[in-house]
Amino acid sequence: MRWLGLGLAGLLAACGGDDDASSNEAASSGAAQTGSASSSGQGSSSSGGTSSSTTAAADSSSATGSAAGCAASPEALADCVDIDAYQADLEFIASLRVPGSTHWQAVQDLCADRLTELGFTVDLFDYGTGVNVLGTLPGSDPDAPHIIVGAHYDHIEECTGADDNATGVAGSLEAARVLAMGQYANTLTIACWDEEERGLLGSEAFAMSAASQGIDIGVYFNFEMIGYASDEPDTQRLPTGFDLVFPEEIAMIEANDNRGDFLFLTGDPGSADAVANIQAQGERVDLPVVALVLNEQQVKNPLFGDLRRSDHAPFWDQGFPAIFITDTGEFRNDRYHCMGGEDSVDSLVPTFSEKVLQVTVASAAIALGLAGG
Repeated sequence: MRWLGLGLAGLLAACGGDDDASSNEAASSGAAQTGSASSSGQGSSSSGGTSSSTTAAADSSSATGSAAGCAASPEALADCVDIDAYQADLEFIASLRVPGSTHWQAVQDLCADRLTELGFTVDLFDYGTGVNVLGTLPGSDPDAPHIIVGAHYDHIEECTGADDNATGVAGSLEAARVLAMGQYANTLTIACWDEEERGLLGSEAFAMSAASQGIDIGVYFNFEMIGYASDEPDTQRLPTGFDLVFPEEIAMIEANDNRGDFLFLTGDPGSADAVANIQAQGERVDLPVVALVLNEQQVKNPLFGDLRRSDHAPFWDQGFPAIFITDTGEFRNDRYHCMGGEDSVDSLVPTFSEKVLQVTVASAAIALGLAGG
């Protein structure tokens, strides 16, 4: 989190500059399709750490059930989330990864390699100062809106950024693995955004390109810090003045003694149905969910800047529905940006992340139009 037709694959190949294309067919751990990876010269094969992480996630598929069983319903897909696969990726990603660094490249490669193995068509969208990794699985209806799940993979100097935002990237890759098992009417894209910490540059470049090409985006699910929770009283802080604008939601938090044990969502009017589906799925898996659905004026109002501090905001700016999915960052986690200690994997709560992934996967599957779901 920062401080204050052709389908998407064809679009991004066209917008990403003079890319050299190469293809690499790979068997998916749950998908029946194969994909190709196009490179701008910055997406070469990753380090040994990436390979071991890829293997760990691929091997985990047998432990979570068959693709047919997982894809029986949105809830069945959610129940096939594998926290061990997520944790393996989280531990690899959570290291220094300033844009241009060795590990930044390794995480970029992890996103590209994993999505290719899962059967996505992968594009490296080089927008000049950074590189987004985008994997696409086409749906059966080419005219249906695209559904996107993603997170930013960059971070700041001198901070390993486990919660911010290794959790989001690992979550996106696990969502990709599970969602790849289904058959959908809508096209699915998984995104690893670059340069969020420098001003949402990667997601902004994508959203502007998509809008200029007339791409229809049904909803974007944005993972931004999904790993920290506490059931201790008074571990949740709130932005000043929120009680005046959102009294019911703030009253819910205060009635729970300000415990930081809930998932926080912020959506716009177009994402209201997807937000409601996440809330319903939260009840199923016993995950408290506090959700705000802003009106059109609030979406654009700078007074609500704390609700725009991640990669969903450029989608809102282009009129695309999007959901901010978060543990609330520094309003709960004192280690945000390593200001109160190292933002490390051992400070996080895997059971919380598992439930966040379950509710998001189920809502995404509904938005995608899961066949038989």
